[in-house]
Amino acid sequence: MAKQKGPEFIKFFQPVLEVLKDLDGSGKASEVADLVIEKMEIPEEDLDILLKSGIPRVKNQIHWARMYLVNAGIIDSSQRGVWSLTEKGLKTNLIEHQQVYDLFKKVHKKFEPKDKTLKDKKSDADQKIAEDLPVVDAEGYKDRLLKILRELPASGFERICQRLLREAGFKKVEVTGKSGDGGIDGEGILEINPLMSFKVLFQSKRYKNGASVTASQIRDFRGAMQGRADKGIIITTGRFTQDAKKEALRDGVPPIELVDGDGLIGLFEQNELGLKPLRTFEIVDEFFNEFRK
Repeated sequence: MAKQKGPEFIKFFQPVLEVLKDLDGSGKASEVADLVIEKMEIPEEDLDILLKSGIPRVKNQIHWARMYLVNAGIIDSSQRGVWSLTEKGLKTNLIEHQQVYDLFKKVHKKFEPKDKTLKDKKSDADQKIAEDLPVVDAEGYKDRLLKILRELPASGFERICQRLLREAGFKKVEVTGKSGDGGIDGEGILEINPLMSFKVLFQSKRYKNGASVTASQIRDFRGAMQGRADKGIIITTGRFTQDAKKEALRDGVPPIELVDGDGLIGLFEQNELGLKPLRTFEIVDEFFNEFRK
């Protein structure tokens, strides 16, 4: 089969569009990425490939696709981690590869150097190297925060998960992890209202290399929970395999809440834990056009 034109990440253009349309036009970044991966049936071994930065290569490619779709006016450039289709996006379909490649070329011209001698040296090979660089945007702090969490000692990560759960509204959160405890690192009480609360057990998995939590690890944790709590949470700096996500919500057994690296960053943001919010502005150049006449 002949190699298709353009960098590899453009294969995600249409799946991202389809997933957003299935979600009625918008979705959280992590949700969209997971559904794209599921739709394309990407094997686990591909999902485990990491860039030097520790970011999963496939998810980084999906973010490259999003960046190009934003620049094409197909996706709105939300700063809140929500991807949403514009009116143009709702009407766009990129069924043929040539359509995909044409869109890529049109957007890519915006990033090319103005010097023609440099422009002529650009090639698909150069673009291939570029897509293996992490997508850096206004939310670049996320990669740094995840790196900090991955480099914490195991005990430090357990304690920061304890603090995070307290900030999220849990009471009596204790780190209890010890050998032979089935991987349970702590427990807490979640109060739904003054008349209802329940005990929750949690497990923290700090992976330096962004490794995956598997379905068997979910089953082991659920087994350790038996008779001790009705609900469990697994928090990791890595990711969960597709089978692990299905196992966590399997019918007939206690559900397990899963918090991966993206979800972990989201909790730090919501609770402003270790993060200081800053206000900034981006110039909307088009606004000034009528005054330039």
